[in-house]
This record gives sequence, structure tokens and C-alpha cells, in this order.
Amino acid sequence: MTLGGAASPVPQEPADRLVAAVLAVPGVAALHPGMFGEVGTYLPGRRIAGIRITDHTVDVHLVVVFGVAVRDTAAAVRATVAALHPGATVNVTVEDVAPAGPP
Repeated sequence: MTLGGAASPVPQEPADRLVAAVLAVPGVAALHPGMFGEVGTYLPGRRIAGIRITDHTVDVHLVVVFGVAVRDTAAAVRATVAALHPGATVNVTVEDVAPAGPP
């Protein structure tokens, strides 16, 4: 839809904002869909793996970079998600470790 010739911005889904924020945390390599692919948020026409949002809980499943402090990285992710979803219980699960990239 356009107004005055300019395209209206498409509102970003909360799950999309969470993905961007979590992937920006140092030490996070990727999101992980869970052992059987059970962790995800379903949106019209797509699925976001690694993030599950309910009324009172946000579950985040991660792959961390080898060599980072896992607990510190999980705590940073928890704080980042809590800032975007105040009042929600945030559960962070580290599912895997990825090799560090080139220096």
C-alpha cells in the first residue's frame, strides 16, 4: 500500500526482531531448531526456527561459537530477549557449538 507515493513500512514481527537481536549477541553463531525441529514460531507462509514465543514465555535455542563462555553468552541472550519482552520468562538452551570463524 502506498500513501503519497511512498511505500508503507511493513511491520516487523516480534519473532523477527528477536532473531536479529539474538544473532547480534557476541558469541552466538546461529539459532537452532531443537533436537527434532520442535522449536519455532509459525508465521503466515514461513517458520522461524530457534525461537518459540508464547503468552508468558520465550524459548531461544542457540548454537554458540567455540571458545566463548557459554553461561555468559546465554545470560547476554536472556537479557537481550527480556528487554524486548518485559515480563516474559526467557529460557535459553545451548544446543550446539560451532567452530570459530577465521581471525
